[in-house]
Amino acid sequence: MKKWSSDEGKCPISYTLSVVGGRWKWLILYKLFQNKILRYGEIKRHIPSITHKMLSQQLKELEAEKLVYRKEYHQIPPKVEYSLTEKGETLIPILSLMSEWGEKNRIDVVTNIHN
Repeated sequence: MKKWSSDEGKCPISYTLSVVGGRWKWLILYKLFQNKILRYGEIKRHIPSITHKMLSQQLKELEAEKLVYRKEYHQIPPKVEYSLTEKGETLIPILSLMSEWGEKNRIDVVTNIHN
């Protein structure tokens, strides 16, 4: 699967999709928004269909874009917590609109199936 290019036509939407495009990033951001702070295993429990490899990769990419903060505690066993950064929180209005849209249209789909 080809990754979005941030400079495709110098379009701001292309840039946004290059940063948070794909199946999992929006969902990870939304779960962090809902819960404020989550450990890796907690994120995995909230999104059971994501593989460990994909979750790890997506978290690294979100951290590299400064949307997610990774706090590592130097202890045994190791403990790592994830939360949204200030930049990540700027996506919350978009996430809220996506949630509203999904709620409305999911209901329409379910209603149409049963009619």
